[in-house]
Amino acid sequence: MFRKLFDKIKNSLASEVALKVSKEIEKKYNRRQNFDNLALLIAQQNIEFIKKKQNITNLSDVEMKVFSQMGEDGIIQYLINNINISSKRFVEFGVEDYTESNTRFLLMNNNWEGMIFDGNESNMKDVYQREYAWRHTLTAKHAFVTKDNINSLLLENGFSGNIGLLSIDIDGNDYWVWDSIDVINPDIVICEYNSVFGSERAITIPYNENFYLLNYHYSNLYFGASLMALCYLAEKKGYVLVGTNSAGSNAFFVKFDKAQNLKIFNAKEGFNDSKFRSSRDKSGKLTFISGEQRYNLIKGLKVINVITNELEEI
Repeated sequence: MFRKLFDKIKNSLASEVALKVSKEIEKKYNRRQNFDNLALLIAQQNIEFIKKKQNITNLSDVEMKVFSQMGEDGIIQYLINNINISSKRFVEFGVEDYTESNTRFLLMNNNWEGMIFDGNESNMKDVYQREYAWRHTLTAKHAFVTKDNINSLLLENGFSGNIGLLSIDIDGNDYWVWDSIDVINPDIVICEYNSVFGSERAITIPYNENFYLLNYHYSNLYFGASLMALCYLAEKKGYVLVGTNSAGSNAFFVKFDKAQNLKIFNAKEGFNDSKFRSSRDKSGKLTFISGEQRYNLIKGLKVINVITNELEEI
């Protein structure tokens, strides 16, 4: 009898706790949704201002952060309103849980259709718990993107031919993956560059299918490609550089035949040096170093000169 009474009390308490937990989850969800709605509403006014901008000197003039990390939302709005977009579809990989990304504002504000990838399965599961996942046409796939699987991943999920935008930020093989892509034809390409590599050399890390930023070099600074390397690749693919963000992390490329209304830069003109101080010491602690100190930390590591295809040292 006492056992039954104990179980009854325990189950009652469990139900009460579960109810409290569910209410807290609901509150958190509603707060998040209200924040998203408010952010979208406020952004509408800025978008109208951005649309009217003419003869801008660089893309920092139109930066706006809603869901992007460093003002990319505004830049993207400026670009799609100044070129002829062939398809309102996007692909982005390296999105983590999509809280911060280059395409979420396109999805929610402009109602574009898209596909996102991330190497963490729980991140992609979390995306499907969000309201925008059913309100809009978004495919979220768990995949570790490589130069050998990217085209099949796109084709398997119904992406081929013309799309409006491709965004690449995988902290590693960015150059090699973009180089391999041949089943989609984006109007706009956003690709992360490593400003620590400088503005003078066309270099990238050697391709390693299993490259992971922190596993390869403790500094957190050895990854990706220089802006000049990306510009070299862009030219081969028929793109021009229309600028970089002021944070010195992302480069924006547009198809040559669509860039008539945009200012075009070469790598040196478009280069912005990042001010990030995210480097680590061998124990994993932040060092907060900046400027040339960052370069010296990875000096001597191997890179590929993408023009000569020869192995060099930083």
